[in-house]
Amino acid sequence: MRRGFLWLVLLIALLVLVDQLSKWLIVLNFPFVWELGYSPRVLPLLADNPLLHFSLVRVHNTGVAFGTGNGTVWAPYLFLGVQVAALVVFSLLYRRGYFAGRVLKLAWALIMAGILGNMADRLVQGFFRPGAEALSFWQNLSRGYVVDFLDFSFPWIRTEMWPLGYHWPSFNVADSCVCTAAVLFLLVSLFSPRCCKEGRGA
Repeated sequence: MRRGFLWLVLLIALLVLVDQLSKWLIVLNFPFVWELGYSPRVLPLLADNPLLHFSLVRVHNTGVAFGTGNGTVWAPYLFLGVQVAALVVFSLLYRRGYFAGRVLKLAWALIMAGILGNMADRLVQGFFRPGAEALSFWQNLSRGYVVDFLDFSFPWIRTEMWPLGYHWPSFNVADSCVCTAAVLFLLVSLFSPRCCKEGRGA
C-alpha cells in the first residue's frame, strides 16, 4: 500500500471519528422530545454579534442537504442506497486515477469521510430510538436519521420569511467535509482544467 494512500485512509478515519464523537456528544447532552419532534435545548455560543449567530442544537434529518425528503418513509432507504452507491463510484474513480494531485486526493478523502459519517448515522441512530427493541431490523433501519447540530443564522439578512434574520439549515462535521470537497473540486476544475487528464492512470 502506498504511503500517500495510507495517509488518506488515516485522514478519513480521523474525520469520521470526529464526526461521530461530536454527534454522540450532542445526542447524550441534548434530550430529544420524540412526541414533539425536536430538542428543546439550544446552546448559544455567539448570540450578540450583529453579523452572525451560532448555536448548538439537535436536529434529526432523514433526508439530505437542506432537509430534502425529511420526514418521508422512503428517505432512509433511498438515501442510504445513494450513499453506498457513491462510496463505490468514488472508490472506483480513485483506483482509475481520476484524483491526481494532492488537492484532488484531499477532496476525495473529505467526500469519503463525509459519506461514511452520515451513513453511519443512518445505519445506527434508528436503533436507539424509543421502542426500538420491539421492532424488526428493517423497521429500525427505516427510522434512521442524520444528527445535525451546527446552527448558524445571519440577523442582517431579513426577509418576510426570515423576519429575525436568515437561518442556514443545521449541519454537521460530515456535511462540512462534503462541502469542502465540493469547493476543492470546483477550484481545481476552474484553475487546473488539465490536471485530471494528465493524472489518469497514475
